[in-house]
Amino acid sequence: MIFFYGLVGIVVLVDQLAKFLALRYLSSQTPLVVIPHVLDFTLVRNSGVAFGLFSGFAPLLFTLITGSLVFLFMIANRAHHEASLSNRWALSLILGGAIGNWIDRLRFAAVIDFIDFRVWPVFNIADSAITIGVCIFALNLFRPEKKK
Repeated sequence: MIFFYGLVGIVVLVDQLAKFLALRYLSSQTPLVVIPHVLDFTLVRNSGVAFGLFSGFAPLLFTLITGSLVFLFMIANRAHHEASLSNRWALSLILGGAIGNWIDRLRFAAVIDFIDFRVWPVFNIADSAITIGVCIFALNLFRPEKKK
């Protein structure tokens, strides 16, 4: 269980540190070009959910996301004893990412995004952790179960 919550904490810490640096050094008007025509760092405040959807509903979103976090914690406590190692990793990544974005909503009423591949909406480390966690879960659905 310590490893599980340790990974959650690492995701939150790295995400919040990256967002702190983004807020301190980036501008929404002037992207920082990292790899020309491929990767920029651009400061974006997203008050909605994925791709900026429902941006006019920040208080309702905050309430729904808070409830979802409580639900994730309940699942995490149960999964610790029953889930495979890869599913525990996945859940740790999802929970860490969700907490990172929840902290932004609490502090700024918006999520801080800054990674801009120019062909995809701007995102952050928490979003990446959530996406990787969901992909791990999805891959596990198609993996045959080991016989005991």
